[in-house]
Amino acid sequence: MTESLESESRKLLGRLRDTMAENAAGQARLDKITHLTADSMGTEVCSIYLFRDDETLELCATQGLNAAAVHQTRMKLGEGLVGRVARTGKIVNTADAPSERGFRYMPETGEEVFSSFLGVPIQRLGEKLGVLIVQSRTARQFTADEVYALEVVAMVLAEMAELGAFVGEGAALTARHTRPALLRGSTGQEGTAEGHVWLHEPRVVVTNPVADDPHRELERLHQAVEELRVSVDELLADTSDTEQMQVLEAYRMFANSKGWLRRMEEDISRGLSAEAAVEKEQSAARARMSQVADAYLRERLQDLDDLSNRLLRILTGQGKETGAAMPDDPILVARNIGPGELLEYGRKLRGVILEEGSVGSHAAIVARALAIPLVVNVERITVDALNGDHVMVDGDQGVVHLRPDESVVAAFRDKIAMQAQAQERYASIRHTPCVTDCGKTISLLMNAGLMADLPSLEGSGAEGVGLFRTELQFLIRNQMPKRTELVTLYKRVLDAAQDKRVVFRTLDIGSDKVLPYMKPQEEPNPALGWRAIRVGLDKPGVLRMQLQALLRAAAGKSLSVMFPFIAQYEEFTQARLEMDKAVAREERLGHELPTNIEIGAMLETPSLAFASKRFFEEVQFLSIGGNDLKQFFFAADRENERVRRRYDTLNVSFLTFLEGIVARCRESGTRLSFCGEDAGRPIEAMCLAAIGIDTLSMRPASIGPVKHLLMRTNIDEVKAVIDRARDAGDQSVRPAIMEYLRDRAV
Repeated sequence: MTESLESESRKLLGRLRDTMAENAAGQARLDKITHLTADSMGTEVCSIYLFRDDETLELCATQGLNAAAVHQTRMKLGEGLVGRVARTGKIVNTADAPSERGFRYMPETGEEVFSSFLGVPIQRLGEKLGVLIVQSRTARQFTADEVYALEVVAMVLAEMAELGAFVGEGAALTARHTRPALLRGSTGQEGTAEGHVWLHEPRVVVTNPVADDPHRELERLHQAVEELRVSVDELLADTSDTEQMQVLEAYRMFANSKGWLRRMEEDISRGLSAEAAVEKEQSAARARMSQVADAYLRERLQDLDDLSNRLLRILTGQGKETGAAMPDDPILVARNIGPGELLEYGRKLRGVILEEGSVGSHAAIVARALAIPLVVNVERITVDALNGDHVMVDGDQGVVHLRPDESVVAAFRDKIAMQAQAQERYASIRHTPCVTDCGKTISLLMNAGLMADLPSLEGSGAEGVGLFRTELQFLIRNQMPKRTELVTLYKRVLDAAQDKRVVFRTLDIGSDKVLPYMKPQEEPNPALGWRAIRVGLDKPGVLRMQLQALLRAAAGKSLSVMFPFIAQYEEFTQARLEMDKAVAREERLGHELPTNIEIGAMLETPSLAFASKRFFEEVQFLSIGGNDLKQFFFAADRENERVRRRYDTLNVSFLTFLEGIVARCRESGTRLSFCGEDAGRPIEAMCLAAIGIDTLSMRPASIGPVKHLLMRTNIDEVKAVIDRARDAGDQSVRPAIMEYLRDRAV
């Protein structure tokens, strides 16, 4: 790179900065930028296309094309060469534009006389804003230096757009972060909420994209990189956790990368500030991230992205604490969040929106425990949202309305009001036994995992706790909890439940629930791997400690314990033997024992449904773990949106399979319950009750709607509908059930 080229680049960027500083309208600034860029690069044409919506680009300024085409010429994402740059995020550099694949002739622009074409994306941290192009009559390929120069201009345009430099009339020049946005994700926890955005990690704002003194900027960059390297080394020295060390080693590798540093130094030599140079490389990394399918490479690019954020915060001094006050109705927005961090926010949150996450993630588990709506996999939410933005979260549909317009607000508030009215109706039957219209009694229990859940036991009308997830207390800590701490917790749970039954599920870790202090297991399919009772039996120390804590907490009271993910009879007998050993030890120590001990298992694998008769006779109760059982029955990963929604709980084959479990439990006199998301869905709950499952365990908020429907339903008639649909060869009984309910206006 020659000094003259660097000098020309700095001159252009200096002019751009002066343009930004002028007291001019957004359109005037855009017009001047196209003139400056065309003049500097020696081209007849420079044009700026910006997005007017997610799918449409609009010509917003041009030097060299027909001025009448400005704000009139529009194209869809992927349409023409400009649309191709916008869709792919990749540069198009051609000497003969009309012969290029996908070229689209726009007669109103007068561009047919221009042969050469260079288009670069205008993007910031993965957010596509538009396309910057230059064209010339002479048929030629633009040089690498010219491409680089135009990229730098595009980057500054993105920063100026972020700072609101191009606000004007029309959709494409609307102030950024003011447009309504409908964002779709996946349901992590059902429910609806309205509030204002609270960013878990506020975005860094670069206010000085262009700098006068490259030597000073290089010095600032080197100082910040050295500070970053030292901080990573210190973190490495202070951690003994293998997984954290692997991440930090990747950080150190990138922090010491000569190529990464060299590219930022080149950006600065072109005239960018140190902050802008870091962000330019960060944007490039995010663009590459979106194109990479390999999970390992994506993780490494994610590491680079995180490292860039750290470096930006060092350079700008903008930490997580911005001085902004949390709104009274906060909706938390984050790329991802750990269970401990989410619990620190606690019940003050109205809802949570995550850019990543999954339906089975730690955050989803905590959100369910806190009974707050959660939507995961919401692309771009951390880019689109700003602190204080009005937002509405529809956890039922997996939808987020960001900065909604009045019509959306009115419709959403109507939905919330209807739900509130329904909750009032449910409150009136809170303490009424759940007896169906045909006289069958159904027991409705709640799921829990935190002490904070226990007040819901009374308020929801639940008859007890059908599932207490003990792993949450392990997941939210950085080290293994002590036995005395667990005794205290479990005792508080039993005291809060008073005389109501609480079923404690022993530690269910592995798969998507990895303890922060547990050595990660690289498994090709962790959901089918070393998890739950398999971990407990292979590493019995924790299981024994937990059983001892439960026995001591329940001294003088009744205790119900169930083992998770039992796949065969032998696993149950081994786990029960650990309980027998724990009881014998407590007796030897002279400790008071529970007055009664019930030992059960979760049926989450199809294999257990076909266990020997002896198993069904020995196990005192069974709880069908519907979430896992359904994914294994249909071979459909419940965290994979492409397949998990293809299979219906009311599928005839699944209901028939469940009926087989009901029959075996009746034969052996084994108590049976159903636990999972489907137990809390009124239609599904009604059908489960109809096939003979008379105990259902669900989140507290679902008890009212389920009870309301069951009390007005003749489940003998529902069973007849299921049988007729099966005999008719229907794949799912849902259509027949919905018709039955409509006919009877239930």
